[in-house]
Amino acid sequence: MRKPVLLFLLTLSLLADAQQVTNPVWQNNWPDPTVWRGEGGTYYCLATNPQRMLESSDLFHWTMSEQIPIDEASWATMRSIARNFWAPDVTTVHNQRLLYLTLYNSAEDCRIAVLRQEGDGKFHYVGIITDSRETGIEDTIDPEVVTDGSTGKVWLFFGSVGGVHRVQLRSDGLSLYPGAKYVHVAGKTVHENPSRSQVYEGSYLHRRGRYWYLFVSSGNYGDHTYQLQVGRSKKLTGTFRDRNGKPMIKGNATPVISSNRDDHFYGPGHCGEIFTAGDGKQYIFYHCHNTATRQNSRPMMMQQIMWDKQGWPYVHEGKPTEIVAP
Repeated sequence: MRKPVLLFLLTLSLLADAQQVTNPVWQNNWPDPTVWRGEGGTYYCLATNPQRMLESSDLFHWTMSEQIPIDEASWATMRSIARNFWAPDVTTVHNQRLLYLTLYNSAEDCRIAVLRQEGDGKFHYVGIITDSRETGIEDTIDPEVVTDGSTGKVWLFFGSVGGVHRVQLRSDGLSLYPGAKYVHVAGKTVHENPSRSQVYEGSYLHRRGRYWYLFVSSGNYGDHTYQLQVGRSKKLTGTFRDRNGKPMIKGNATPVISSNRDDHFYGPGHCGEIFTAGDGKQYIFYHCHNTATRQNSRPMMMQQIMWDKQGWPYVHEGKPTEIVAP
């Protein structure tokens, strides 16, 4: 009876290998990914310079979508304002699917725009949410909009070399709340920390249990110093702190995914959303350099994220892995 049992186990092993998903899950340049689930169950993904988008039926396997995400009139308007279009964030606010996008010329001349998905399935330009020329906040980039379920308030988190800031939006998410104040919540400025080791960007908020987790990226996005870090707070308007209780506003955060100079995958950061897949495991999206591709390419990665007994997130070996769920 031993041979049939061994054959059965071998078959299971081969099936597992055949189903194994490897990184990058999208080989081409795809930095700053944002992922959402459409009404029909299909997942979609946009990245910096969002002229095309990816789609997937299972989160793991991605193809280029035939749908065009932004209408041409909106592109014409945005191109009259800026030259670069970075770090999209797609979220739903009061049953409206909205796209927040960085319109960038320079650290002193950049802004965040909002677009709304209409009946044709495309996102249409609505207007500017916040402008660095008016606020003086350098690098008004990398928007992350989240609704606080306990208060119903809508918040925009954004920023980089000028510090990560928070500001309240109207309930429809289309403009600033009247009299809203900008609050510095995380990271030092690049003038305080030229190495950027304590300068944060690429904000992403995730609610789990009693805490809001603020994921950020630090370091130089072009090399191995770039890494994904996190802090947490019981309130969106509270003080975010690292594992040791030190405030993120002072440049403290807990590493989640990092790399070394000689790693095959290096410079992981600017994560997208965390999803719970059909297998019950949670996965996080981010971009990362790959030594197998050109230097300035940052393909999309996907990795299982786990939580320790103290409620802090971690990944296998603390670094990017070739196997999505080791």
